[in-house]
Amino acid sequence: MTQKLTGKVAVVTGASKGIGASIAQHLAAAGAAVVVNYSSSKEGADKVVQQITSQGGKAVAVQGNVAKKADIDRLFAETKKAFGRLDVLVNNAGIYEMKPLEEITEEHFRKQYDVNVLGPLLATQEAVKHFGAEGGSVINISSVVSTFAPPASAVYSGTKGALDTTTKVLAKELGPKKIRVNSINPGMVETEGTHTAGFIQSDFRKQLEAQTPLGRIGQPSDIGTVALFLASEDSSWITGESFVVSGGMR
Repeated sequence: MTQKLTGKVAVVTGASKGIGASIAQHLAAAGAAVVVNYSSSKEGADKVVQQITSQGGKAVAVQGNVAKKADIDRLFAETKKAFGRLDVLVNNAGIYEMKPLEEITEEHFRKQYDVNVLGPLLATQEAVKHFGAEGGSVINISSVVSTFAPPASAVYSGTKGALDTTTKVLAKELGPKKIRVNSINPGMVETEGTHTAGFIQSDFRKQLEAQTPLGRIGQPSDIGTVALFLASEDSSWITGESFVVSGGMR
């Protein structure tokens, strides 16, 4: 792989497993020094760091809950301490919980909006203070559910719709500072999370695959390669866009 990100520094939130881990590995393989953020899975984050460093890359793990401003401030302070600069922020940390309308509670709503919407806002707010004069790239990991809108996902799909709109707003707001803001909207991806939730062996998966022109669900690397494109100069004239990466499923 060509070293498109040599000398660059990237923060990837929620990078201890799944899509976040794949993105961290793709950015590191392209030459970036990567901060692997995690909320609770220290073991997973340490493993991702070890995988990157064993291949000659640079990475550190930093704990932090993206819904807490103090944790966000510490995350970027640690990034500056470790690598001295910031060029790329990937807002990947997110949670999902499906509930039909009658089961929605205040706690269910607030928990998902705090992590999935407030988290990327707080992280981007802080990242802007650390990007240099040459700007930077912010990549929000949204979801195809923002438009696909499956039943029993009013809160989760709502958070991703909010993130898509936030992406467009911040692209306009931060463009004058040469900061690009885009989102990746994956379809179902095979991760630890989708295994745990029971999606991988489910009829729902079979139904999705039947509606997917390319006939399969995604793998984390399918998202990692797109994140690398958006982090690099290859996408230097792209901002405010949502890239649906779903095998053609809409």
